[in-house]
Amino acid sequence: MLFGSQCDEVESRRLLDEAADLGINFLDLADRYPAPPSFEYIGRTEEIVGRWIREQSRSLVVATKFGRPTSPDPNAQGGSRKHVIEACEASLKRLGLERIDIYWMHAPDPGTPLDETFGALRTLIEQSKIHYVGVSNFEAWQLARALDAASEAGIALMATQPRYNLLNRSPEHDLIPLAIAAGVGVIPYSPLAAGMLTGKYQRREAPPPGSRMSVNGLDLDRRFYLSQGSFDVVDVLLDVARAERISPAQAAIAWLLARPGVTAAIVGASRPGQLREAVESIDVRLSPDSIARLDATVELVLPAKS
Repeated sequence: MLFGSQCDEVESRRLLDEAADLGINFLDLADRYPAPPSFEYIGRTEEIVGRWIREQSRSLVVATKFGRPTSPDPNAQGGSRKHVIEACEASLKRLGLERIDIYWMHAPDPGTPLDETFGALRTLIEQSKIHYVGVSNFEAWQLARALDAASEAGIALMATQPRYNLLNRSPEHDLIPLAIAAGVGVIPYSPLAAGMLTGKYQRREAPPPGSRMSVNGLDLDRRFYLSQGSFDVVDVLLDVARAERISPAQAAIAWLLARPGVTAAIVGASRPGQLREAVESIDVRLSPDSIARLDATVELVLPAKS
């Protein structure tokens, strides 16, 4: 989501090459990227990744999203049939692909019936423009309604993409139990809480230049994560990482991958080395004591999010 803004094309391609070298074959995008959102740059991320994909010979799984505004035009957003089909065609053109593997609805659209949205998605499946359908940023009740609408349209809703990490455990209440019961994959984004769980941010200090929290337009991340309770959790995470002889990022991702229902984690990177660190977390198994300590701290200092 930072390809084309915080990361220019040269740096973005370097990160994509690193991902390929590490064996990563799943790329998750959105037509609205890069962040922070600006209509002037809408689609730049897909364009950068599309040019890189054209040079690859290996098989890739490519996912992208629709639904967030992509222009001031009120029809260029949401889940209307018009926008879903036009957004898909635009993404395919930018990516240089014949079809998208996973097409995510980026967020709920209260102004459009889900039957219309999933009817349009069925059309795209029948036209072989997309393979699978998922939803992102849906609450449990919204996922339940989406499952019904998908069933009525005769298609499968295969995955949900919540914001889920050690500092935001609300999906555990209802969303993930529903996903498990319905056989829906859970692919969380923000496993490192916008970098908060790497330990790079300090209490009562401004975010370091170049960091995610320092980027103008990403105020939501700062409001969501920069709290004294979050720093209390990070302090314990740092202790756990030292005890386990791993990095804080690896401890945070290993914790997430071990949670019930989690299929995979969407990780981002803005400089080389970050992806390798994340991939190494796949083999990390936190001790029961470390997991219990992290869980107890979250429940104590972040009761509203745990």
